[in-house]
Amino acid sequence: MRALVTGGAGFIGSNLALELEKLGYKVTVIDNFVSGDFKNLTQFKGEVIAENVLDVDWSTRILKPDVIFHQAAITDTTILDQKYMVRENFEGFYKIIQFAVKNKAKLVYASSAGVYGNGPSPQDENQKLSPLNPYAFSKYLMDQYVFDLIKNAPITIVGLRYFNVFGPREQHKKMAASMIYQLYLQLKEGKRPRIFKYGEQKRDHVYVKDVVRANLLAAESKKSGVVNVGTGIGTSFNELVSELNKALGTSLEPDYFDNPYDFYQNDTCANAFRAKELIGYNPEFSFANAVKDYVSWLESRSKFASVPV
Repeated sequence: MRALVTGGAGFIGSNLALELEKLGYKVTVIDNFVSGDFKNLTQFKGEVIAENVLDVDWSTRILKPDVIFHQAAITDTTILDQKYMVRENFEGFYKIIQFAVKNKAKLVYASSAGVYGNGPSPQDENQKLSPLNPYAFSKYLMDQYVFDLIKNAPITIVGLRYFNVFGPREQHKKMAASMIYQLYLQLKEGKRPRIFKYGEQKRDHVYVKDVVRANLLAAESKKSGVVNVGTGIGTSFNELVSELNKALGTSLEPDYFDNPYDFYQNDTCANAFRAKELIGYNPEFSFANAVKDYVSWLESRSKFASVPV
């Protein structure tokens, strides 16, 4: 089986590319390395194409894949350049769809829980969508296009609305990395973890290993659709700090500060029923076990100077 992973040097893409290789796939990665990191692919043995998906010569450069995992995107929610965001994310996606249809390849793509905005929680795939920033809007456009396309599409297309993903190989994202990683760094430095007042905002934090498994399950689906990928449980930032303290053996209290954002989602939690129905997905990691596993991974790498954290 041949797989194409766009954004394969990024966080989720690199974890997915490496897991596909373990499963015996012949994998090609496309990444422009603007936000991805080569260090995520030091164990990767397949082909790497250093291009933006908008610029690749799809007619000659890419060998026919059986399945495409489209992870490439501008993911920084603080970027407010609407034209840039829509061009990179939606127009790039349009090229991917054209290539998938031409080659009769299954397509699994990354959407986002950001499309729900401050809608009621738990977020359900059928509720009204209210994107609050250009990034979320670009994902909204992708989903709307797919809803129209799958009525007559000759291929299977599955969109995965990721909630708050965290785990190994996100470190290159720096300030855009998960809150779990940001607070881990603060605790490691002996600092009180800084969170918005008063830590009761909730997020559906889902471990990257579960997200990779959701992608693999989606690739086996016989039906098209768009589903949530989360845990179905909202975890407050206070609980997050508590689990990190347990994993690190620390006892630092939160340092609360005012939230400066007016487009902030206060509560996200996936309704996970549709994902179970369409692709057979159930998360395997509880939040506590995921934090333990992640901290163990981070700690093991911090002991070796030659291995990047």
